[in-house]
Amino acid sequence: MQAHLDPLPVARRAGTLAVHSVEHILFTVPDITPAEAFYTAFGLEVKRAGPRIDLYAHGHSHCWMTVVANSQPKALQYVSFGIFAEDRPAFEAKIQALGIGCAPHPLATGDSGLWLRSPDGMPMQLLVCSKVSPSCKTPAHPVRVPARQTAAAHARSQCAKVFPRWLSHVLLFTPDVVRMLGFCDQVLGLRLSDRSGELVAFMHTPHGSDHHLLAFVKSDGPGLHHTSWDVGSLDEVGEGSEQMRSAGFPDGWGVGRHVLGSNYFYYARDPWVSFAEYSFDIDFVSPATDWVAGVYAPDDSFYLWGPAVPDWFVLNTEKPALPAV
Repeated sequence: MQAHLDPLPVARRAGTLAVHSVEHILFTVPDITPAEAFYTAFGLEVKRAGPRIDLYAHGHSHCWMTVVANSQPKALQYVSFGIFAEDRPAFEAKIQALGIGCAPHPLATGDSGLWLRSPDGMPMQLLVCSKVSPSCKTPAHPVRVPARQTAAAHARSQCAKVFPRWLSHVLLFTPDVVRMLGFCDQVLGLRLSDRSGELVAFMHTPHGSDHHLLAFVKSDGPGLHHTSWDVGSLDEVGEGSEQMRSAGFPDGWGVGRHVLGSNYFYYARDPWVSFAEYSFDIDFVSPATDWVAGVYAPDDSFYLWGPAVPDWFVLNTEKPALPAV
């Protein structure tokens, strides 16, 4: 898998303590059957075991995400980050010094790694593992032109199914964007890419990653807004949107192009009012790059072009229920 993702050898930024990848995320939903249908339609390889599904990019062995049914409203349970083996002692010492360690999450399996709790109260795992975030800007797929056809576009009936290549990033809700930026900088070693006031912010790893490996948007509670999955062309973003509508998932936002990150996008709304994004051609920050973070006005930075943003696009269904009146 690593050879497929990274034509160049994995590099790290010397003398820098930071996580290198989003290794895995896990969230829970009321019923696993709609989750299986949604992610199968999206183009991921879905492996089901009872009330649990593990999600893979087709043809690759890394499990990016797990969804577990527990008869409760959808909730993000934890995020796991990859670290280099030589950095584990330093991370362990930092967690102990700050007093932010926590017990392993009960739904986690395999190597327990190091566990800590974010300021929003969410468990996080630091796991020694191979770097699964790209180590260079990833290439586009060639344009698919059917044999004996001179036109660049193919017929709708000749569309191949879109299969995402890997997880690009995760965007989380938080009640305090600035607080989470400080935590991710000081504890995880992530660096600010760009932000829009205190509403949204994007962070990359100094060991090389897409423009954002992890991002935050302001809400009245924590939660998962979306996972973003890399595809190989703008056509695949558009064809992915058609793929989801044809499969019975008509709601989403896009096709469009972002300002911060520059990627083309389509967000498919899942059964719990969060999103899976098809993303193409996102900016890349190499280990040798000192990215200069920008601060942008919201109306000048959300998207460059595309349809109007639906009212429910920033709805956080994981926020704590209000007390009865």
